[in-house]
Amino acid sequence: TRKMKLSTASFAILSLLSNEVTAFSSSPAFLNGVSTKTSSTSLHASRNRVKIASRSKWAESRGMSSTDEAEAPAAGLMTNEHGLEYVKLVNGDSSSEIYLYGGVVTSYVKDDVEYIAVRPDAKTDGSKPISGGLSHCWPQFGPGAIQQHGFARNVNWAVESQTDTSVELSLVPNDYTKEMWDKEFKCTFTVTLEDDQLVTKMNVDNTSEEESFDFQAALHSYFTVSSLENLEISGSFQGKEFLNKMVGDEGEMQTEERESITITEEYDRVYKGVNDPVLNDKGTGKALSVLNTAGWEDTVLWNPYGNEGMGFNNFVCVESVKFDSVTLAAGESWVGDMALKPSDL
Repeated sequence: TRKMKLSTASFAILSLLSNEVTAFSSSPAFLNGVSTKTSSTSLHASRNRVKIASRSKWAESRGMSSTDEAEAPAAGLMTNEHGLEYVKLVNGDSSSEIYLYGGVVTSYVKDDVEYIAVRPDAKTDGSKPISGGLSHCWPQFGPGAIQQHGFARNVNWAVESQTDTSVELSLVPNDYTKEMWDKEFKCTFTVTLEDDQLVTKMNVDNTSEEESFDFQAALHSYFTVSSLENLEISGSFQGKEFLNKMVGDEGEMQTEERESITITEEYDRVYKGVNDPVLNDKGTGKALSVLNTAGWEDTVLWNPYGNEGMGFNNFVCVESVKFDSVTLAAGESWVGDMALKPSDL
């Protein structure tokens, strides 16, 4: 009887605690001068984790069990150890993580295999763009009139909507972007975790009523490899001209003679007109198809061969690119569709 009374009392106390409202700030108010903004539809899983941990600690300090505590949601809006927010998607045995800072996908796991790489020297505290993931290069790719690779990768995107398996992020002009590129636009980036693939959609809208603008776009995609010696990249490379940016000051146009690409030196190559790469990793026994079905017309291969600090031997960048500038008239839109589909070799 005494045990039953204690259990009943514990349950009542824990129930009261579960109804408390805890004030919790999950990210800095500003990063790089840009206000953090998220949708009210977000699932604040990070707050739930804090509440659960607090209640569990309180119960344990009084000798009571917390086995009835609900576990933190598997999907939702999370916060990393540095205060940056990210959305976690879950679909069965697959998961994905997308940071609001830079709108960058940093993880895609299927069947316990991680397909997206983040470099060991990456900063995930908002001090610089995250070195890894499916990083946005917009509205500029590489050097040019504004900062390297544009600004989309080092500002906060807002959550427009989300479910357990999909999230839509948006980016609109702010004071920081207007200082370098004063155009009227709205970008949305949608990530959907399907049963057998990760699907992304980049949409660029010119929201001006009369002014057009030009832009380039790329997903500077980092993919994991067991080792470069285990990797072959197949696709329609053979016979195609490419810009080898490692030759001379301006690079050199060359012709690809191989059917499959292997990397044994530093790479920075632009293959225009190639958009069907497949990463074949005999170390994992897996293939990853990069399915560019709209917008992304070109492929860039990049690897800092020999750079141990960057972890060169365990990733390769196979980038989905629109290398030639797009002129977008007032009221028009551009779409880039890319999906990642794993399979067995």
